[in-house]
Amino acid sequence: MTTQMPKPNEHAANRSRYPGILADVNGGLTPLGRTVMDAWVFGLLDETEACAGWGLGQMQDLLDKLHQAWEPYGHLPSRLPEELRARHTRIYEAAVARAQAAGWDPELGDDD
Repeated sequence: MTTQMPKPNEHAANRSRYPGILADVNGGLTPLGRTVMDAWVFGLLDETEACAGWGLGQMQDLLDKLHQAWEPYGHLPSRLPEELRARHTRIYEAAVARAQAAGWDPELGDDD
């Protein structure tokens, strides 16, 4: 049995299962991808966990935990303690580099 990869232009929110941050559009720079990256920042998930195949309910549970984790810092990376801020910077810079290497353009289009 072979596993089909999701089409890269399909947005994760349009499916009942998340394809995982490595198969998400825009290199994972989507709301669900950011949820995974933030979970890595706070240590809620190991950085090897891509959440591939997770149901949207599981992602919502993770988002709820993240809301609690972010709350003491006002949901602002600049308010994170140095260790978390450095991890956030490393994770997000790597994600932007992956996305740009895959052709992502940070400029907003006419429809954005």
